[in-house]
Amino acid sequence: MTLAMDEAPGMPLNRAMLKSARRRERRILSGLALPALVLVACILLIPFAWLAWLSLFDAAGNLSAQNYARLLRPAYVGSFLTTFKVAGLVTALCVVFGYPVAYLLSQLSARAAQILLVFVILPFWTSVLVRTYAWLVLLQRNGVINDWLLSMGVIGEPLALVHNLTGTIIGMVHVMLPFLILPLYASMKAIDPVLLRAAANCGASPSQAFRQVFLPLSMPGLASGIALTFVLCLGFYLTPALLGGGRVAMWSTQIADAVSKFSNWGAASALSVALLVVTAVVLWGVRRLTDALSFSAGKP
Repeated sequence: MTLAMDEAPGMPLNRAMLKSARRRERRILSGLALPALVLVACILLIPFAWLAWLSLFDAAGNLSAQNYARLLRPAYVGSFLTTFKVAGLVTALCVVFGYPVAYLLSQLSARAAQILLVFVILPFWTSVLVRTYAWLVLLQRNGVINDWLLSMGVIGEPLALVHNLTGTIIGMVHVMLPFLILPLYASMKAIDPVLLRAAANCGASPSQAFRQVFLPLSMPGLASGIALTFVLCLGFYLTPALLGGGRVAMWSTQIADAVSKFSNWGAASALSVALLVVTAVVLWGVRRLTDALSFSAGKP
């Protein structure tokens, strides 16, 4: 709701009335947003405050910084690095596989793109647990993939594709790929094809038009997809726990172990708070990068 005030030529602007109207408009908008703000506070801020409070107490119930000091131990530092390593590799592979798919969808007709989008969204119709167990069957030593490679003579003995980092990354890429394709496709679809035709009329080859026009304009969507995929990977638990076989220690598995095995809610809360802070920093950095890319793409 925007309030516009027209004034006759030569009449001085009534600043007091304008300020009053703007204050009234802000109060109306604040009232409309109040239910959403209350909902966000209930489902995000209150649980986070509870976790932060629990993280300040040790196992004996005493106020202490022991839980945060524990994060500096080699085991936690190693799992922290593993978490970012897995998230980075999965995100990079999703970019490699997802960008061509999103580009293909953006260049097809609307009907053909809708048909192919069904195959991108189709994994959402199946539980992550079912898909993870399916990969467990496919990647095991006597699974379909090893049997096929042995029958083709590509390998002489079964490969270790599961209960390690390789199986974890394969399963997570399969789960996370749609989260990168969908926002990237939406960004690519918004690019005006007239710009590419104008580049061609100026003498640019198709590859030059793609590199100099299409690719820069798709960068904000790519940055959003990367941020979404990377952040989801940081807190992913099910696939690393099953396909990693306990050998891929991420912070999500450390949090689960602290609660289920040791009943140490303080340590689990400290891990959760630290992971949330790191995630917020990553999102802030991606936001700044996205703004910079959007500004660069908007330059003439």
